[in-house]
Amino acid sequence: MLLLDTHTFIWLSSDRSLLSKKVLDMIETETEGLFISAITATEIGLLAAADRINTFGSCEDFLFGNIKRFGIHHVPVDVEIGLASTQLPPIHRDPFDRIIIATAHLHSMTILTKDRIIPTYPKVKAVWE
Repeated sequence: MLLLDTHTFIWLSSDRSLLSKKVLDMIETETEGLFISAITATEIGLLAAADRINTFGSCEDFLFGNIKRFGIHHVPVDVEIGLASTQLPPIHRDPFDRIIIATAHLHSMTILTKDRIIPTYPKVKAVWE
């Protein structure tokens, strides 16, 4: 199971050339499913509202259209994930990334991310190159 970091989902949806060959290959051959955390919707909404990303229309259409287009499932942020994100070592200060890390850990997922801090967490598998 692959968990797409927010930027990975955005790049898959808008500019695949920004993804590494390894990540593209993993996405194309994944048999257990592609996932995003529900927190990705919050992050995309905030980035779009701040004009930091172009969603080529409404944020909702971008998010739901690409979830459907790529057959992506979303994992809700529940109490267990919320609590687990607070119990991670204080390596990453970004609360969105901490939730993504906790989601991957609790669901035994591999995170597809270019972030260089995420792979430093123990018991978390992250791939880019």
